[in-house]
Amino acid sequence: QVQLVESGGGLVQPGGSLRLSCAASESIFSIGAMAWYRQAPGKERELVATISRDGVADYTYSVKGRFTISRDNAKNTVYLQMNSLKPEDTAVYHCNAYARQFGDSAYSNYWGQGTQVTVSS
Repeated sequence: QVQLVESGGGLVQPGGSLRLSCAASESIFSIGAMAWYRQAPGKERELVATISRDGVADYTYSVKGRFTISRDNAKNTVYLQMNSLKPEDTAVYHCNAYARQFGDSAYSNYWGQGTQVTVSS
């Protein structure tokens, strides 16, 4: 079973920065697109940023110019650099990967458990 483990969340003041990381387990044979989602209390899960295997990135409008998604294919890891954080960025951030395990013939969608990001003074 593919495991995605997020890290890097925490409490930060408005205007501050955080860098999230998401590492995939060694059982992965291949990873396609990866993404970060977030879910704030009482709200639906929201797509924040996506990145293709070739590094093409896209962002939801509210984070453009502030967040940067990147990946290291050799390490099966995706990152989210978050700058100029705002209170409305407070949420649990989840990593997502479209991946195939060794021995599997098809790709599937996998999720991490999430890491809490709180922006508050």
